Amino acid sequence: MPNDSFSRRHGFHDDNPPISIWEDAPEDFRHAVLAVARDEGGLDPHDLREIVCKVLRKRPDPSNWSAYPNVWGEVQSHIEHCPWYRVYDIVEAISRTLASKGPVSLGEGSIGQLRFEDEINLLMAEFGIGWKLNDEKITARGEDSYEEYLKQASQNLEQAKRPTALTELREAMQDLSRRPFADTSGAIQHAMAALECLSRDVAKDHKPTLGKLIQSHPDLFPKPVDSAVEKLWGFASENARHGKEGNDPTREDAMLVVGISATLVNYLIHKLGAGDE
Repeated sequence: MPNDSFSRRHGFHDDNPPISIWEDAPEDFRHAVLAVARDEGGLDPHDLREIVCKVLRKRPDPSNWSAYPNVWGEVQSHIEHCPWYRVYDIVEAISRTLASKGPVSLGEGSIGQLRFEDEINLLMAEFGIGWKLNDEKITARGEDSYEEYLKQASQNLEQAKRPTALTELREAMQDLSRRPFADTSGAIQHAMAALECLSRDVAKDHKPTLGKLIQSHPDLFPKPVDSAVEKLWGFASENARHGKEGNDPTREDAMLVVGISATLVNYLIHKLGAGDE
């Protein structure tokens, strides 16, 4: 049944901690996943064992028959001891299973899936986990303002009919979401490619690299932002495009470049629209 606790009904909650967990799945979160799947999604221990064993490629223990405590304990043991990234594979598998259990009025999925997704995302925020569950997939999340920049940039590119830049930005976001380790070099490359592609459209100059565009079109970005963008391009070229073995950019580096690129994309889209008027 859905969570109808006192604090939930009256909107009382602690402030969520900053994101600090990427390559881990805390023990308390692992056990909460099973409880949420049972209480919000309506899955029983046998359902969960089938899902978990399939993801982990484990043989269900044939000697366990009773739901409680045997099968439930078996599932708890599996999720407690599996690698951290498999926990998020299990979350996705549970979401897919719940989505297949029946349509929601005027929408896809199932009531159980929507409740499961909402509760899992609340848990991730409460634990300071840098992931989110959306449409059966775990993807990287940022702080609210960061996410808003990425979302707005994607929407703006789509509305402006800039499919190449949109594809590059989405690839950057997907690279940040890769497990067990983010493709930080790929994220930086794709983010800068999105910015370069759109910059060429705005400048109506479709051959130069972003660095040369800034030099030949000084009105592309306001000063001294143009110098900062040129340095960002240099950083991306040095650390991602031509990076050295064993010197991959950090996740923080990649999120910084992707975030700045999304902000600049938003700026250029508005500039492009103003020019069209």
